[in-house]
Amino acid sequence: MRFRLVSRVLGLLCAIVSLSMTWPLYWSLKDGSNDIRAFLAAIAVGFISGAALYLAGRGEDYQELGIREAFAVVTLSWVLASAIGALPFYLAGSVETYTDGFFEAMSGFSTTGASILTDIQSNPRGILFWRSLTHWLGGMGIIVLSLAILPFIGVGGMQLFKAEVPGPTPEKLTPRVQQTAVLLWGVYVLLSGAEVLALAFGGMDLFESLTHTFGTMATGGFSPLNGSIGQYGKPYFDWVITVFMFLAGANFTLHYMALRGKPLSLWRDEEFRFYTKVILFSTVTITLSLLVFGGYSSAEKALRDAAFQVVSIVTTTGYATADFDLWPQYCRFLLLLLMFVGGCAGSTGGGMKNVRIMVILRRVGMEIRRLLHPRQVIKIRLNGTVLRDDVITSVTAFFILYIVLFALATLAMAAMGLDLTAAISSVAATLGNIGPGLGMVGPTQNYHWVCAPGKWLLSLCMLLGRLEIFTVVMLFFPGTWKR
Repeated sequence: MRFRLVSRVLGLLCAIVSLSMTWPLYWSLKDGSNDIRAFLAAIAVGFISGAALYLAGRGEDYQELGIREAFAVVTLSWVLASAIGALPFYLAGSVETYTDGFFEAMSGFSTTGASILTDIQSNPRGILFWRSLTHWLGGMGIIVLSLAILPFIGVGGMQLFKAEVPGPTPEKLTPRVQQTAVLLWGVYVLLSGAEVLALAFGGMDLFESLTHTFGTMATGGFSPLNGSIGQYGKPYFDWVITVFMFLAGANFTLHYMALRGKPLSLWRDEEFRFYTKVILFSTVTITLSLLVFGGYSSAEKALRDAAFQVVSIVTTTGYATADFDLWPQYCRFLLLLLMFVGGCAGSTGGGMKNVRIMVILRRVGMEIRRLLHPRQVIKIRLNGTVLRDDVITSVTAFFILYIVLFALATLAMAAMGLDLTAAISSVAATLGNIGPGLGMVGPTQNYHWVCAPGKWLLSLCMLLGRLEIFTVVMLFFPGTWKR
């Protein structure tokens, strides 16, 4: 492990995070609020820390960045971003402890949307903008952003790209990883701009259009309103945000292809079709359940609420327009299952990803067919391509590790005093980067009451979920740190 090289790259990333705080600082200066000093202090701390880390790595060549250094840089960059990002919350008095600030920042950067704020609207707009901006920065990825604006990282950037981009097999749009990062961020910005305009057209002001767009396109879920999207009570906003959450949960490579004049590339993709079918099935069955058992008298209202909550949970956004914790048991359990599914590979969504669920199901089917036809050569295909054995093994290992970590974290949260529903759903919601769970961490509740050790454990779950477990777990193996 080349520690000085890791330090140098982390120094640059600290500077990027600190520089991004000038955006919310604008709203603080505009409003003349009392969080100006908090942002200035946080920016200063970030730049000083970044400069120290960068100077510690003087003389190192970015081209020599290997897989070990990539794992360390990616994991530690998200931890450092959250550590610096927590400062505005803590220094401005929006949270009581630094632990709460770190939880809120990690929830933001990992696009989880789990919050400890009890009265969101009482905070200055600068703090609320920063809270939502952490979503947008973390959605496409801090490393991918760095690769887009720091082309001199060069060849070593591919290792960083592989370590951060979600999915079993990260896709490059071009041979050069820096150009791929620019294109992905270009699509991300374009869709974000389209949503801002759509929300503004419906009457939402610029501040709320931006913050809700950040939460939607990053599938994060932070809202500047106490009642989330449901506080508006406008069907137009519900449907607009549902559509953009759906788009954010799809592979951004497919969006790029569609924008290049190949819209059918979306439907030709097997994962996108599976993703769409899961949403349609869940929406239809929950709508029927709400009409029959949930006390809904309006079919349009039932469909709208069902579609919004299903897409919000599947894409791991976490916005809410209804308290689904009060829905029939079928609806609650189905939503809990959807927390494990997540969005598509290459999207901003969390969870296991639809492509992994597909591979696991096909692996089960393959084993059943093999029992019936022992001599038959059976291969798993995806989009017409035979999957390599190492990819199938990796997906299977990820699935097993995900379930094991979920069980262990749930056991730990239960040992801290949470009831079974809260323990299960809090871990499912943070490991899947969703945000709201059920019971005491439901859509109308928050995580403020969780004890400090519980908040640190759930913060680790958010990090594991966002970086898809292996990138983080690798750092706990002694071999990773050897030269």
